Amino acid sequence: MIKETFQINNSDKYRFDVYIQDESPEINLSHLRPFVLVCPGGGYGMTSDREADPISLAYLADGFHSGVLRYSVAEDAVYPNPIVDLSVAIRIIRENAEKWHVDPEKIAVVGFSAGGHLAAMQGVHWNDPEIMKLSGCENGENKPNALILGYPVITSNCFTHQGSMQNLLRGVFEKGDKEEIDRMLDFTACEKHVGAHTPPTFILHTCKDSVVPVKNSLLFADALINNNIDFEMHIFEQGDHGQARANQTTDIGSPCFDKRPIAAWIEMSCRWLWEHFK
Repeated sequence: MIKETFQINNSDKYRFDVYIQDESPEINLSHLRPFVLVCPGGGYGMTSDREADPISLAYLADGFHSGVLRYSVAEDAVYPNPIVDLSVAIRIIRENAEKWHVDPEKIAVVGFSAGGHLAAMQGVHWNDPEIMKLSGCENGENKPNALILGYPVITSNCFTHQGSMQNLLRGVFEKGDKEEIDRMLDFTACEKHVGAHTPPTFILHTCKDSVVPVKNSLLFADALINNNIDFEMHIFEQGDHGQARANQTTDIGSPCFDKRPIAAWIEMSCRWLWEHFK
């Protein structure tokens, strides 16, 4: 396995860690593999270790190349920094596709909670002219080919996670321009911008999520239905927010975690990805 790290946003704090499978003459897949890019959650205030390497390495074990994006958070999370970071990371994958033996048409973005919001925004706004210009992307270099959203923040309405929106739109809120606030609240409501350009999506959530209501996932699923976008969704009865792998690898000792039914999600998502990336 090869590991490379790329600095993001000209800062030592933000990076893109890449894990590349070794090529082997014994494995046909090794000549051209899909890539799974993971965006951990953390309310745009941090990026959770529980939703970083444990997730990335699970996809690596299933045959994908993978990577973790430590995107701009906290005081640096103001829009458009996080989505520019993600666009740059996807561009890096495509620029290195030949070297890493990556299929450039098979790049999936996985996001959890606020990272799920970032992934969903990428899925609906990758072709926004401002985002493409700021990230140096042309001709869809930053387009994801699939999304996997774990208990994602999706909307900006009453069902949103207020902390995530406050961090992401702090600059807009501080200026106090109501027209601009309304515009950005609409722009960051991902369910309002799903279209034919949005990639197939896998969604998981729990109905007992007390931090990001499951309504977020339902709103996005409804928008996918209305736009005839392929998707698969699993809503699990048990488990609170932030399940990550929902097993011993990401256990924090809380009875709200390690719920065995939801632990199957990563295997389900791998099966779904391989099916879409045939």
